Amino acid sequence: MKKIAVLGSTGSIGTQTLEVAEQNQDMEITALAAGSNIRLLEQQIRKFRPRLAAVWSEEKARELKAAVADLDVRVESGMDGLIAAATESSAQIVVTAVVGMIGIRPTIAAIQAGKDIALANKETLVTAGHLIIPMVKEKGVRLLPVDSEHSAIFQCLNGERGNRISKILLTASGGPFRGRTKEQMKDIRVEDALKHPNWSMGQKITIDSSTMVNKGLEVMEAKWLFGVEMDQVQVVVQPQSVIHSMVEFEDGAVMAQLGTPDMKLPIQYALCYPERRPMAGERLDFWKLKEIRFEEPDFENFPGLSLAYKAGKTGGSLPTVFNAANERAVSMFLNRKIGYLTIAEIIESAMARHKVIPDPTVDQILEAERETYDYIESRW
Repeated sequence: MKKIAVLGSTGSIGTQTLEVAEQNQDMEITALAAGSNIRLLEQQIRKFRPRLAAVWSEEKARELKAAVADLDVRVESGMDGLIAAATESSAQIVVTAVVGMIGIRPTIAAIQAGKDIALANKETLVTAGHLIIPMVKEKGVRLLPVDSEHSAIFQCLNGERGNRISKILLTASGGPFRGRTKEQMKDIRVEDALKHPNWSMGQKITIDSSTMVNKGLEVMEAKWLFGVEMDQVQVVVQPQSVIHSMVEFEDGAVMAQLGTPDMKLPIQYALCYPERRPMAGERLDFWKLKEIRFEEPDFENFPGLSLAYKAGKTGGSLPTVFNAANERAVSMFLNRKIGYLTIAEIIESAMARHKVIPDPTVDQILEAERETYDYIESRW
């Protein structure tokens, strides 16, 4: 029986993880953690009967505890609750699907407790990859990517141990505004940016996809996951989202992973690795597909991507500032406090005024995040 803890269980990745677990009779959910959606969390607790559940606020935790008083489940709150869920004693693998840098400490705690990690939290490697990767090696745990692109790369590398990567070809759909200029995007509304052409995702990641910031975060994540330099990760726009990513080896051979845009595939692959299991769903029909198109990324009109490359190449605490500035800017845009193009402007401004710390500790990473938030609140 595969015992699984899910952090971020009420979000898009979390709910799909539970669907995968429900379809596999040998998977057991031992811990669940969520932000504030305790109605859905209660339903999940009643269906999957975890030993432990965590919710962020103490007030919500008290409310949840009363709602599930008839069940044998421990309810915790705050960061202590997240860490308790991540280190639940019987869990073998932890799905880290919380959004934001809040995922760093529980991920570290899970690794130190000897848990395998199914990683769906980009910020952990983007901001703390220099700490996480050595820790994973030291503890001998597996770090399994859940993002569709990184899972694709991981699958392409199976059986290629010892063969050198020339470059990673990280695919991107281009988002809903592919081909538009800044002038054409100046009046973009929240509703427009939330309409992704191919994927069904949470609000924050959908906005990030539209600005290409999400692809920039994935470039930085790929650097740590696969031990390559930033210049070895090339973004390729593939509007149909059929090729999920590719790897070019030093002999010129290119391996690609293809499939329909369904997050359950990379989730199940991470949970069952190295086994592939049957999974219901649509299959690629190449007669209907007929062709696959490729385009170069538009760095000029989507500056979030070029800023990500700058942050990743500089390293240190700058990726934290990039990420934190984007998080706050996206939140402001979703709350209709700033315009769409201001997201990239805020990121660039925050990066320009930051004094980089070359090899930050977790505390310094979180302090850089706080300072970035304070700076943005003082300016916008």
